[in-house]
Amino acid sequence: MTWESFLAAEHFIMRTARLLDRHRFAYHFQAGPAQPVRSALSAYRNIDGGYGNALDPDLRGHASQPLAVDTALRVLDELGPVPHDLGQGICRHLAAVAAPDGGLPPVTSAVRHTESAPWWRQRTDFGPDLALTASVTGRLHRHNITHPWRDRATAYCWKHIDALHWTEPHEAVGICAFLQHVPDRPRALHTINRLSTMIRAAVNVRPADGAGVPGPRSAAPRHHVHTPLDLAPDPSCIARPLFTDSEIDDALERLERTQRPDGGWDTSWDHWDTAATLELEGMRTVQRLRVLRAYGRLAPTLPTPRRDR
Repeated sequence: MTWESFLAAEHFIMRTARLLDRHRFAYHFQAGPAQPVRSALSAYRNIDGGYGNALDPDLRGHASQPLAVDTALRVLDELGPVPHDLGQGICRHLAAVAAPDGGLPPVTSAVRHTESAPWWRQRTDFGPDLALTASVTGRLHRHNITHPWRDRATAYCWKHIDALHWTEPHEAVGICAFLQHVPDRPRALHTINRLSTMIRAAVNVRPADGAGVPGPRSAAPRHHVHTPLDLAPDPSCIARPLFTDSEIDDALERLERTQRPDGGWDTSWDHWDTAATLELEGMRTVQRLRVLRAYGRLAPTLPTPRRDR
């Protein structure tokens, strides 16, 4: 990635991204402190311990939603250890909305009475979802956040992963996050090897540059085009050995090519609201830059994130 491309991304973030993602950019690429990111994230937290208030841009309502909690954990994970009291509050909230077996729905039925993307407002299934449960549970294990609900969720994930005969991209991403951090390493490595063919089949190893570009507005999202970098955004990820060096290089080159002239990256689903689209593009631009940096594709003179947590 050229210096000019990086500066274009910086300008895009300064023009359009919300405060949270501006602080994330400063933390990752300008040696900024972590505290402004934590402070901005705390504004999305509710008294019940969950997160809402459009932290996930497609969920505009105030109420806490499991999908927004997953977003919060992803941001917290970037900054270092998750504070114990914060983690416990998250677990208490998730325990209250989870199914008896520990599984989490992406959203609760409250989403039907708030401003949100059509595919969420029109949802009728609020049962447990392996993709979301695995993603959240994996990050809780990474930060050693213990709670009775987390243990039930872990058992739920193992049960459903062991029974898999097919998977789809979102689920594969969540499973990889779970297997990356769950403590039983021999079982995790055995499982990722068993699922390797299934997981590879869930992503598009060499998509065309136009794949996944949003189309006309509709009530349902277009097909998300997932690449190896969605499963292995960092070379240390458990899914990285599932792909050849050539496949990863092709995905990185496509990532660079699909940066827009204004410096940002498109979202890969339908536009339904201008504010949501801009916020998603700001989030995605920071994420894309982090992937390029992880694989050594950014200018080497950029400062590394401060470790002042």
